Amino acid sequence: MHRAMRSLIQEVLTRVATDGLPGKHHFFITFDTMHPDVEIADWLSDRYPGEMTIVIQHWFDALTVTDEGFSITLNFGDSPEPLYIPFDAIRTFVDPSVEFGLRFENQDEEDDEEEDEAPMQEMAEPEEEAPQKGAAQVVSLDSFRKS
Repeated sequence: MHRAMRSLIQEVLTRVATDGLPGKHHFFITFDTMHPDVEIADWLSDRYPGEMTIVIQHWFDALTVTDEGFSITLNFGDSPEPLYIPFDAIRTFVDPSVEFGLRFENQDEEDDEEEDEAPMQEMAEPEEEAPQKGAAQVVSLDSFRKS
């Protein structure tokens, strides 16, 4: 089941790499920064030990999708940083514009994982400051998680 959901994420990101983001779509992707195949700058892993959420929305570059994961360049304070995120490091994938989200509970035992496939309930637009051109935003998805 999780393999199928990760394939869906792969398909969505492949379309974005080819055609760009349609309409008001944007994605919050939370991933395990300690996953052995994640490649991020040392200062990012120091700042976000455990997990990090990226937003694919206004500015991104070099989005490349493979069967194992994706690479992307995002701006962090006008400093472009390349990232590589394997699909099995993803903990949540959310598109708030259509109230869609996936959550992967247990990264260690994929066969026993359960995920939240239902549409997000009571989803509010995340509070955002006016984004500076080229600035990436890291947000917390705690408000989207079920208790």
